[in-house]
Amino acid sequence: MATKAKEKRETPVMEYTANSADQILAIRVNAGIEELAAHERFAAASPDMVEAIVEGIGQFAGGEWAPLNRIGDQQGAVLANGTVSLPEGFAAAYHHYVEQGWNAIAGDPQFGGQGLPFTLSANVLENLGSANMAFSLMPMLTVGAIEAVSHHGSAAQKDLYLAKLISGEWSGTMNLTEPQAGSDVGALRTTATPRGDGTWAIKGTKIFITWGEHDLARNVIHLVLARTPGAPAGTRGISLFVVPKLLVSADGTPGARNDLRCVSLEHKLGIMASPTCVMSFGDNDACVGELIGREHDGIKAMFTMMNSARINVGSQGVQIAERALQAAQWYARERVQSARAGAADKGPVAIVEHPDVRRMLLRMRALTEAARALLYYTAGLVDRGALGIAGAQARADCLVPMLKAWGTDSGCEVASLGVQIHGGMGFIEETGAAQHYRDARIAPIYEGTNGIQAADLVTRKLGYEGGDVLASLFGDVARDCADQPELAGLAQDCVEIADWMSGTASLDDKLAGSVPFCTMAAVAVAGWQLQRQARAVAAEGGSLALTKPVVARYFAEHLVPETRGLKAAAMAGAGLLYALDAGPLAG
Repeated sequence: MATKAKEKRETPVMEYTANSADQILAIRVNAGIEELAAHERFAAASPDMVEAIVEGIGQFAGGEWAPLNRIGDQQGAVLANGTVSLPEGFAAAYHHYVEQGWNAIAGDPQFGGQGLPFTLSANVLENLGSANMAFSLMPMLTVGAIEAVSHHGSAAQKDLYLAKLISGEWSGTMNLTEPQAGSDVGALRTTATPRGDGTWAIKGTKIFITWGEHDLARNVIHLVLARTPGAPAGTRGISLFVVPKLLVSADGTPGARNDLRCVSLEHKLGIMASPTCVMSFGDNDACVGELIGREHDGIKAMFTMMNSARINVGSQGVQIAERALQAAQWYARERVQSARAGAADKGPVAIVEHPDVRRMLLRMRALTEAARALLYYTAGLVDRGALGIAGAQARADCLVPMLKAWGTDSGCEVASLGVQIHGGMGFIEETGAAQHYRDARIAPIYEGTNGIQAADLVTRKLGYEGGDVLASLFGDVARDCADQPELAGLAQDCVEIADWMSGTASLDDKLAGSVPFCTMAAVAVAGWQLQRQARAVAAEGGSLALTKPVVARYFAEHLVPETRGLKAAAMAGAGLLYALDAGPLAG
């Protein structure tokens, strides 16, 4: 009887279907892909090529990676005899991903890449992450490793590592965190000692290493922060080293295993199929690494990786939001319960007909599509920065903390609303809504917590070019949204807060208001980019001409006024936060 009762309760899990139409719109309008393709470097990014990539990766992700999402959550990664293995199907799906060239979209053609815009590689990761967020973390970290070696590696290191990383045959990691040094990178203790032959002996322990050990790629290339003998204290004394799992010969052939191992896997709230490893280097004093860039320049090189990773983590907010939204939409259409209030027909209706469910669905969609618009606007600016277009990289740098913080906060909110729409079944694992909620929660934490992103915005980015970069950004929002008084008003609120923070506010005051300010800034830019989409579809027609104006209007009339209410908190100062001593506050 218990089995029959459970069978009645089970609800089918809706699989992922790529939202290619909205992605193409964002790539075209927000990233400005046609303008990018006018430059010789990106000339291959024609409209036909863009459509083929977006639709192709959407079909691949939905067909091969999405079906593994559930089994990955249920079975997870397993460590046995020093080797981490994934459930059946992961190896084949990753092999097909590499074989079809998806990892090489934006790679340097000199090393086998396709040389297409970063915007399109961001779309690859968006689709992979919506299909299977835990799985997509492996290629996401590899992108960061490629960036670090490309910008800071020697010619020999590029020749040795880049082709295999760009193809995806080898994967990459970032080894920063240690048990005693979380966000305080300067407190790390891992050491690097010269071996006398130009290489270094690496010794230490790193924690929270995403995909630090696995059996899907032929080699794992670890990028490890360590301290050399006599190095200055703090972050000034940190260097970056490339430490392969399998030692690589001069001709690029993997050989014997390096002296490193996965000690254990973390037991986590979500992303179960992403092995989060505790890594030990040099247990036998025989771990070999090569210096990347100059000694003591490790933080500079690591931030090259982290800037890329923060954009792609911001994308994870979009990814999980899209997956949660699709599941909630499907359930709201299928679930029949109660008559609609006030309707003449008292028969039960699908819950999508109830006003509050519609409110939640429209909020989920507005947050998802606005975050996507912000993602591709940022990606397009990164591509313009790579082309050397004046002011593009500085504006992109200012947008990164907004995208990472607000994008991932939005992903959590959308996933939470998805659980709510499912009602009691959302709290039950069978529907998959709970997994979305669990998976989403890590994104505001890793690659620099969202509080760190907000602090970066108000301490570093606020002063870019004397404050002109942000002032110009908010000015563009206000001018282009003059017909949207709430959005224009939000942009002006941001200017006033920025002026106060740049003037009389103390450092504590700025940090106390950093999170509400970061949220306000992100909502202003995202709302602006959503309005640009609405205007485009209104002028051109097409499949989104009915829905996009409604979504953009909801964002402007509901979410923007709500966000403007954060102004008081942004300018409240730090006084009240320190009104209680630490004991009463924490006790």
